[in-house]
Amino acid sequence: MAEEVKKGIADAQEGGTTESMEDYSRELEASFHTVSEGDVLSGTVISVSEAGVTLDLNDYAPGFIKTADLSKDPTFSVMTDVQIGDKLEGVVVKKDDGAGNILLSCTKASETLGWDRLQTLLENHTTISVRVAETVNKGVVAFVEGIRGFIPASQLSLSYVEDLSTFVGQTLDVRVITVDREKKRLVLSAKEVLRERETERLNHKISMMVPGTILEGRVESLMPYGAFVDLGDGLSGLVHISQISQKRIQKPSEVLSVGDTVKVKVLNTNENKISLSIRAAQEVQKPDRTEEKQAAEYSSGASVGTSLADLLKGLKF
Repeated sequence: MAEEVKKGIADAQEGGTTESMEDYSRELEASFHTVSEGDVLSGTVISVSEAGVTLDLNDYAPGFIKTADLSKDPTFSVMTDVQIGDKLEGVVVKKDDGAGNILLSCTKASETLGWDRLQTLLENHTTISVRVAETVNKGVVAFVEGIRGFIPASQLSLSYVEDLSTFVGQTLDVRVITVDREKKRLVLSAKEVLRERETERLNHKISMMVPGTILEGRVESLMPYGAFVDLGDGLSGLVHISQISQKRIQKPSEVLSVGDTVKVKVLNTNENKISLSIRAAQEVQKPDRTEEKQAAEYSSGASVGTSLADLLKGLKF
């Protein structure tokens, strides 16, 4: 083959076609490249069929990957999940499949390279998207780098999961939390990503709170040092014992009970913690004493001169 390529280069030189010379040079380089079984090759998908995909390997022959060797994911569909132009990587199974192709396997490549990549994902705390393939005892299964991963039920959501089957087919953002190459054990967590995003959301809402604002909340727990008040939408704040009542108390339970609805004033939001005061909110709500007195005088009929005699009183004619 090398002789044929050299002849082609000579013909191209005679014809003065630079592009053809470059093409022949690449072919010559490929002709000297040795491919062995077990090598990992990467290429670009140039055709897709139910039988498998063909890759341009920039080598002496195209690569072919059978559908069964593309993925172990039971939800995988070659016609849906692989597109022309995709980059794929596979291990050489045969140097010639009998049709002039280099036969490759993505699943074998995953076994060779996948665990190294998973370890990198673990160390970098990288968030990735996976599709839930099926339910198993106490969790669900998803595939990463062609490797079967387990997501425990406790790591699927921030709240308790009643029906695992509702997650099948869903795409979840997850983090790798356990990689054990020897035991072929991969554990993923969606909860870790959700918890981080919820914290970011709450911190943003806290940063938007204005000190001095009066809010209504529900007492959710009592501690020796104060009371925690649920403000709704995942937010809660602490009312220190000194900010609970106008009078001195020894413990919050003297004036508060869990479940009580209370008005609170936002004191500050330092370090994304909400500091509240029931006492300050009560002071804001106290009516003005002067206005109270004036209202009382008016309602009791106290002397407020409005008769003609009152109006003329004191005038000299």
